[in-house]
Amino acid sequence: MTHFFTKSQIALAALAALGSAAVIAPNLATAAGKTAGKYVSGDFHNHTTCSDGAISMQKLVKKVTDKTAESPWGLDWFIQAGHGGNGNRNCTLVEDASLSTPAYPYVAGQGPTTTWANSIGAANLKGNGGGVGGTGNMWRWQSLQEYQYPVIEYLAAYKNLPLFLGLESVVAGHEHSSMSIITGQMPAAVDNATLPTTAGYTALGNASALAQWSYCFDRGDTDTSRGNVTGSTTGNNWDCSNPASADSTSSTLGWSSTGKKLVQPSGTGTGNKGHLKTLEALKWMANFHGQASYYVPAHLERAGPFNVDGNNGFNIEHLRNFNNAAPNVAFGFESQPGHGASSNRGEYQVKRNNFGSAVGLVDSVGGTTYGGTGVYAAQLGGVWDALLGEGRNWWFFASSDWHNRGSFGPDDRRSTQDFYPGEYQRTHVMVRNGSDKLRPQTIVDGLRSGNAWSASGQLIDRLAFIACTSYAGVAARSNASVEALAVAAATKGTDIDTTGCATMGEKLTARPGAEIVVAVVVRDPDGANFSPYNFPNPSLAQVGINQPLNKPVLDHVDVIRGLVTGYKTPGSADYSGEWPRNTNWLKADGTTTGLSAVPAGAKNTSAAVLKTFSGNGGTPWTQVQSGVDNTVFLKMSFRIPAVQASQYLRLRGSNLPAAVPYETDANGNPLADIYTNANDTSMLRIPCSTVGTVLTGDAINGCPAHLASVSGQKYVSYDVAAWADLWFYSNPIYVEIANSYAIAGVK
Repeated sequence: MTHFFTKSQIALAALAALGSAAVIAPNLATAAGKTAGKYVSGDFHNHTTCSDGAISMQKLVKKVTDKTAESPWGLDWFIQAGHGGNGNRNCTLVEDASLSTPAYPYVAGQGPTTTWANSIGAANLKGNGGGVGGTGNMWRWQSLQEYQYPVIEYLAAYKNLPLFLGLESVVAGHEHSSMSIITGQMPAAVDNATLPTTAGYTALGNASALAQWSYCFDRGDTDTSRGNVTGSTTGNNWDCSNPASADSTSSTLGWSSTGKKLVQPSGTGTGNKGHLKTLEALKWMANFHGQASYYVPAHLERAGPFNVDGNNGFNIEHLRNFNNAAPNVAFGFESQPGHGASSNRGEYQVKRNNFGSAVGLVDSVGGTTYGGTGVYAAQLGGVWDALLGEGRNWWFFASSDWHNRGSFGPDDRRSTQDFYPGEYQRTHVMVRNGSDKLRPQTIVDGLRSGNAWSASGQLIDRLAFIACTSYAGVAARSNASVEALAVAAATKGTDIDTTGCATMGEKLTARPGAEIVVAVVVRDPDGANFSPYNFPNPSLAQVGINQPLNKPVLDHVDVIRGLVTGYKTPGSADYSGEWPRNTNWLKADGTTTGLSAVPAGAKNTSAAVLKTFSGNGGTPWTQVQSGVDNTVFLKMSFRIPAVQASQYLRLRGSNLPAAVPYETDANGNPLADIYTNANDTSMLRIPCSTVGTVLTGDAINGCPAHLASVSGQKYVSYDVAAWADLWFYSNPIYVEIANSYAIAGVK
């Protein structure tokens, strides 16, 4: 017997958090009466020498936002976000005179690897332990507040670009999360600021809220100075307590009366206590900066599953806890990690994580990535589908995690480690800024809305994804009418504002028995992408397809559907669930055990491919020429008849057809990237045999020398593996059917 619940009943069950976690109802935009906007692309996870990156803030901004022959991948918006904790290098010093600006001129003999002590002097390092006689490290809160923010504000004004600061937090109880608090950053006065003509810049805004959060909640910050000058009460005098949560000053969680913050206890149970501290961090954000912050777990499979006695990965119950505690702040994940060119794609690796002598080495969850995406999102019916099957606002994002080029310099187009933000993967977000410029608030609002999609290798650069209700009689809609809406939206780079229709991150309400008309329009851009390789894709060569790596062609689009059955109740048997470890999931031969091994709480077995469109398959798309710029778009549509149950629809697509050896299975699902990870050459399977005459620059015509080689044969690996294997993922459209389960997470 099926039991149905009211919307309020489901919401109450869903928003119950652990302990005394605050219950905060989502406050998301409705579909009607939308402010005009466009899809704009950006990145919110990347590094400079202030953490463990290789280049200055100025060089990174230039590389990311310039649209020149040297770096043609310029992004529309950019959030500079390095690690929390501390560091000893001054990322505000530039590499050479080409990066010099009036306010931040090049200083001969000093660059971004110069230490803070050798640039500003050890006596100017604040907080505990870093200054004179200390480590020489500056706490991240100080670098954000006093050094990095003035630079990013100056560059935003100097270049007229939408830039601001975030943080890749070192997470208590877990590994890392991308986050920001934008309060104080980029005030409107910056628009008309008079910029200095000599060295030095006084910021009009501030990143004090972000700096305070870093001090209060980042696991890497053990400072207890309250954000003050060393050994004094001069400074910020921060207090990290939250009147909305009694646990914010819990002695069990490590409250320090000196530091006025939680200091995560070590030893047995540190993972559990750390997780509870992170919930306090989210409740603090929700209480003080609820609409001005976001929190997105990064490369969340990499550090393995959750470790009760350490700081490792995230199980699905932790993601549910985050979303329950702060649904407007914790609303998605980076399950498509950066580090796409590394020896282990995404730095996901078999036996990567040491869980101690009693447990031993534990794989990254899933053992590796799958088409460059972590198993939580790549596995059909896995963790992401389980969260969507509850009706949660839990969205998919991709970021670069830029650090360096590995064995190459930062200006080389080859890489054995990372791609620049926007070079390989990017998130396209609907930002509703009307006639105004792009600003931090509208960008964060766009991320929160879920009206976003991510693509690697510029596989597509436009997308419209629409679902509309159709009823018999005057309320009937034709496929052609919905396709027309999608074509108009895609060609203009925007979305729709039509009664009875919804797009990504939105909810379409319908009566039982309604038909749902679904239309998808994409643009597979003509010409070359940003790959420096123009020789044939070795993965596709296995199936007789001759296609240059730098000119990928979209092979197909999958429409995936899953049923929604309401939020899981905290403490219930299906609320928690650890993904199978090690060979219980990824076998020695690179195959997987399948969903049957995954606990019920971490999967949604109703998720399945509902429709597949391609250029020459059983369900072909149709080409249509843009009336705006004469480029070619691909349109496709279908109908879901007599809908009786609440559900969601999402998209994925690839340049790879089904059954490409060591890349996709017979149903088109991505296979484990273990076969292209150079770390274990015994598993390499796809030869790269094209002999080239140009092996440097941006037009490399043969297999490069840095590829992994076995007995003289080069194999697809490193950056070539990434450019060969491209995917896009959309966020879902929810369909809520009256008298079925409510979609409680989306208005």
